[in-house]
Amino acid sequence: MKNPVVTGGAGFIGSSVVRALLDGGAERVTVLDNLQSGYEKNLSDVADRVDLHIADIRDYDSIAPLIAGAPKVFHLAAIPSVPRSISEPVPSHTTNIDGTFNVLRAAAEGGAGRVVYAASSSAYGDTEVLPKTEDMLPMPKSPYAAQKLMGEYYASVFASCFGLTTTSLRFFNVFGPRQDPSSPYSGVLSLFMRCLLERRPPTIFGDGEQSRDFTFVQDVAELCIKASNAPAEVVSGNMYNAGNGGRVTLNETWRILCEIEGVSIEPVYGPPRAGDVKDSQGDTARAVRDLGHAPRFSFEEGLRLTLEWYRANS
Repeated sequence: MKNPVVTGGAGFIGSSVVRALLDGGAERVTVLDNLQSGYEKNLSDVADRVDLHIADIRDYDSIAPLIAGAPKVFHLAAIPSVPRSISEPVPSHTTNIDGTFNVLRAAAEGGAGRVVYAASSSAYGDTEVLPKTEDMLPMPKSPYAAQKLMGEYYASVFASCFGLTTTSLRFFNVFGPRQDPSSPYSGVLSLFMRCLLERRPPTIFGDGEQSRDFTFVQDVAELCIKASNAPAEVVSGNMYNAGNGGRVTLNETWRILCEIEGVSIEPVYGPPRAGDVKDSQGDTARAVRDLGHAPRFSFEEGLRLTLEWYRANS
């Protein structure tokens, strides 16, 4: 049998999915990544058990033979940035929509067993109702949100029209080790970590009272595996929230980090960013029921583990 495939497997979340697969018994994992936002070093400790192919999901001919016959495909390759999708909409579109179509097509035509697709909670938009439930009308505010939503629709259509087993997971604000803080498009917690270790104030866009459902990356990776193992007749074509079910403001997050580190640093505030939502919190009842979702890490525990990693690898 061929190896499971992880697109974007050299990235932050993808490399955690690779480790979860190996920890769960996979002998080897096939990784597809163009290394534009992923890094070989993210897989350095498991490199002897990974087949890394430097390939771009926008190139169907290069990825189709690698996906064909795979028992499971975890599609995490993307340009995962709201601001970048606004400033550079074309590459964001071609990667997140055309690339996703290519992965699904390659899986369907190549007889792959199942595709788990990394969707995004940004599809909910800025609706005031909390927590967000899967039956709410999506209201994307950015090209990125619209692109990831289209990926969900395509995954569902490939299930209903082409018999491909698919499951979409709407990731909320994932954080943890290996998240790159060097880019202006990086997740807020990776930027907070760098600022904390360098003893300088972070810039918080807006008033800092926007809240997020922060989810530790290992919990997300384990949920991806659970989604890939759940009964097809229950989950195929469906979408599930992949958050923790809680929410914390950015101001409170920075305060907790300062307490962990034993410092007092006041943040700097900037103008709100285009496309950002005010509050995000996912209802995880369906994921608990159908996928066995059971996050193991509290927010503070995840912060401590992440900070330890950044300190050791800064």
